[in-house]
Amino acid sequence: MTTSASVPAGSEGAIKGSSVTDRLVEANERYADAFTDPGMDARPVLQVAVVACMDARIDLHAALGLKLGDCHTIRNAGGVVTDDVIRSLTISQRALGTRRVVLIHHTNCGMQTITEDFRHDLEMEVGQRPSWAVEAFRDADQDVRQSMQRVRTSPFLQHTDDVRGFVFDVRTGRLREIDPS
Repeated sequence: MTTSASVPAGSEGAIKGSSVTDRLVEANERYADAFTDPGMDARPVLQVAVVACMDARIDLHAALGLKLGDCHTIRNAGGVVTDDVIRSLTISQRALGTRRVVLIHHTNCGMQTITEDFRHDLEMEVGQRPSWAVEAFRDADQDVRQSMQRVRTSPFLQHTDDVRGFVFDVRTGRLREIDPS
């Protein structure tokens, strides 16, 4: 498999010379040419929603052995449970039948290198304070616990009994389960 990370050194000009978006659109053309409608419903077959970090090093479906249609995938910076994640999980459960939630943070996360001062810096730069919290954290295990607690205590979610949290090791590809207590 070729990834952007495997492009030989010195070929940055090739990527910069053409629009990355154009490259994506061209890839979609090839995809669409071979595409056949799988005839699936929007309801995930495994009735699970996975909340994970948006980090480009994590091939979430491959890491979890998932196929198209198996789950709902919700990704954001840090994989933290924010109001918008609760919104997506609520829709996933109440309208589309999910019953389980899997939360995944990872080692060497960029959210461990910034602080809430990021908001202040943005405000100073653009003249407006962001309406959202950065949700930075120092300890991935503890933030997974906090995220599990947010899911378990949300009044909007119907299914909070099967909520599990993990930390993905970006060097080994292994998940380590986090004890919620």
